[in-house]
Amino acid sequence: MTSAEHDRLMRANQANWDARTPVHLASRFYGLDQDPDPERWFAPWEWEDLGELTGRDVLHLQCHLGTETIAFARRGARAVGLDFSEASVAAARDIAARAGADVTYVRANVYDAVEALAGRRFDVVYTGKGALCYLPDLDRWAETVRGLLRPGGRLYVAEFHPLLNALGPKPAPGEGPELLLRHDYLGGGGPVHRDATHTYTDGPAVVGATDSYEWTHGMGEVVNALTGAGLAVRRLRESDELPWPRWPRMTVTESGWWRLPEPRIPLLYGLLAAR
Repeated sequence: MTSAEHDRLMRANQANWDARTPVHLASRFYGLDQDPDPERWFAPWEWEDLGELTGRDVLHLQCHLGTETIAFARRGARAVGLDFSEASVAAARDIAARAGADVTYVRANVYDAVEALAGRRFDVVYTGKGALCYLPDLDRWAETVRGLLRPGGRLYVAEFHPLLNALGPKPAPGEGPELLLRHDYLGGGGPVHRDATHTYTDGPAVVGATDSYEWTHGMGEVVNALTGAGLAVRRLRESDELPWPRWPRMTVTESGWWRLPEPRIPLLYGLLAAR
């Protein structure tokens, strides 16, 4: 697939996320009718891996409503969120203002982040939980991340495990209690086209741009993209917990997240890399 075709599909995704934004703002899933609790979206091991953030420059790529970005600011970081959806960035600015959080939000395609941020470098670049699947080219992404990091800076990816994506991050129509592989685990099969009027939240139907495109990325593809860009992988975790109950038989953990009683399978991973 050519870069021009990639750009066309990403523009479709941008329109889709613009249309999703009012749906997500109205959803119970995000709970933005109350004071936002950004910590709820983080596993305890993420903070352990990220370390002290006070006084650090932290960039959150593909931040959507910026709910997680607020958590970095509350931990003392100079926080910046970047997203390609104009509607999402506008909403994120409003949410941060109401929360009293000092966060800068920038609207740009992730591949244009170096130019959009005028060459600014960061101590930490963070991304994940449903972000990488919207990127067609991970090699280009990894090179972009390298250009955003200071020497010694760190990338942290907290992302849904390819196994979860293969099982399906949300229930299929008529799905029973069985765990069934429904999608590819490995990448390379091209984009998956979806035309959906409802998203992963409980909000109302999406109006307008309902088409979106997602790409499958296996763990090997992620690691090889990063090492190919000159980043060193320092840590890789696999977790059996999710921040929401994907299957009805999931049980609440001590962290307030959810896991299957059995079998123990990876549903989320955390990857720390350094420039």
